[in-house]
Formats: sequence, C-alpha cells, structure tokens
Amino acid sequence: MTIQNDILLRTLRGELCQRPPVWLMRQAGRILPQYRALRAGLSGFKELVSTPTLAAEVTIQPVDELGVDAAILFSDILVVPEAMGLDYEMVEKKGPSFPKVIKTEADIRTLDSGKPAADRLGYVYDAIAETKKGLAGRVPLIGFSGAPWTLLAYMVEGGGSKTFSKARRLLFSNPDLAHQLLDKITETIIAYLQNKVAAGVDAVQVFDSWAGVLSPGLYREFCIPYLKRICESPGDVPLILFAKDAWFAFDELARLPANALGMDWTMDPSWARSVAGPDRVLQGNLDPCTLYASPDTIETAARTMIRSFGQHHIANLGHGVYPDTPLAGVKAFVNTVKNFRYQEIA
Repeated sequence: MTIQNDILLRTLRGELCQRPPVWLMRQAGRILPQYRALRAGLSGFKELVSTPTLAAEVTIQPVDELGVDAAILFSDILVVPEAMGLDYEMVEKKGPSFPKVIKTEADIRTLDSGKPAADRLGYVYDAIAETKKGLAGRVPLIGFSGAPWTLLAYMVEGGGSKTFSKARRLLFSNPDLAHQLLDKITETIIAYLQNKVAAGVDAVQVFDSWAGVLSPGLYREFCIPYLKRICESPGDVPLILFAKDAWFAFDELARLPANALGMDWTMDPSWARSVAGPDRVLQGNLDPCTLYASPDTIETAARTMIRSFGQHHIANLGHGVYPDTPLAGVKAFVNTVKNFRYQEIA
C-alpha cells in the first residue's frame, strides 16, 4: 500500500524535505480524551495492550486528533520479557511489577528466547494488521521494542526504580550472567522486530530508557554490542535508536548503523551535529514541559529547535509526552512544525 504522507520515511532515508516530520513519543495515551474514555471501560492497561482492535484504535487516535506524521503502535516494552516466560503486572499509579525476577543461571535457563518467544506475541502482530487497515495508508506505522539493558533492568529489579541498583549490581557481581541474559533478550528483540516488519510496520524504534543509570564503561560493555546486533537486523525498514540520558555514549551510538538517533532534552543539537555529522538523521528533542507553556512560547521554542538541528531532523520531544499535558500545547507544537519550511533558514 502506498503511504500518502511519507515525509518520515523520506527523512529516514536521508532525503531532504521541505520541513521536518513530527510525531511524539507516548502520543497515544492520556493526553487524548478519547483514550481516557476508552480506557475507563477496561480492566486495565494490559487488556488494552493485548486486544488488537483496541490497541489499533488507540494507535490511530493521535493521527486523527493531532495530525502527526506517523503512528506508533500502542503496546508495552515489557511484552518481550513476558513472552520469554517472565510474567508481569501493571499496577495502577505504581507501574510494572514482576512476581518473579532473574537471579541465577537456572533462572535464565527457564527463559525462552529468539523466534519461539517472539512468536507468542501474536496479539501484537494482529494489532499491526488492524492498525494498517485503519490507517489506510495515511501515515507510516512505527513498531518498537525496549533495548536489551532496559529490559534486563526490569527483569532483575522486579519493577521500576530510580537507580536500578539490583540490575547494576549484577553487572559488577556476575558479568558473565548478565551477558547470558542480554544475549537471550537480544535474540528475542531481533525476532520480535522482524516479526513486526513482516506484519507491516514501516519503521521501528528501540528505546533504551534506562541508559542513563550506567557509567560510560558499563554502557560500552553491556549495551553497545547488543544494540549493534539489533541495528543490523530489522530488514528493509529504517530503525531509530533512542537512548535516554546517554549523552556520554553519543559518539559510540553515532557509529552504530541506526538510521536515526533520538535525543533527550538535555543534549545540545549543535553539539550532537558536531559528533554525528551534518547528514545523520537526529530525532528530538524539545523538553516535554515546554508544552505546558503558552502557544506563543511553544511556537518559539519549536522553531528554535528546528533551526538548531537543521535538515535531516525528525521533530519530537526529548522523552514521552506527560499524561497531564494540555492538548492545546501538543497541537501548538505539531502545528508549528508542520507550518515550518526549511527555506526560512536557507
């Protein structure tokens, strides 16, 4: 199916477009009243994730409401550990909780990995098919996965954490065990992304949400090699890599074969350009809190950001949009980007 608005894909291919494409991490969620209305009638978050028709509906909502240049499949990074055999619960207002965690080599041996594990996520692939049908070629669909370290952090810690000290302790106390687990997770992520591509996604993004809790040395040893394997694997669709708070590893990330690098709001676009080069596609990186400001302030900040990056840029936030962000602020950002033209800075 021909995609009518393909500005994101053209940008990811390195083409020069008249403006940057725009989408938002967590654009499908509580910022939209129609999402809140749908969610109110369900048992919880996991019912929404695991029901293809509902996941597709929520994925399409921001395309209809905001006019963004891409949809991103409504799902959860923790479906991968669950498919490997590590069940989790999503506790309202507290986040994920794993009744069982990984502690020993015997625990790792109980986990499935690779294609057998990824094939258990049929409801995700069904949601992709439903979403593609509903989008009818209007915009591309992005699929995503958590990165190996980020998934390991949850699987060892047992839930969310500010420091992930239990997971980090594993890297120091038993690095061989950590590498065994990272290898299994990586095999599963690769198979999962390949299955998503086969199901119809047009691009993929890998989220290393907890990159910033590691030191440069630990990130180099326990993250970069596995990310490289993933970046080399998705097939015929472009891959975006977003490692939050990993400014310290940006030069190494820039050497990976990802089509685009996501940036959080703490990173300076000019510095990133000096590291990654003028032709590397960069994504980001407006501070999500900017969207609480007045429309005029949002417009000024968005235009400043675009000029700072120059071309080969995907406009986005430096992390996911916060749940209580005013819808008017989100729309002001999206509309500013869509009204911008690079000829203004030529």
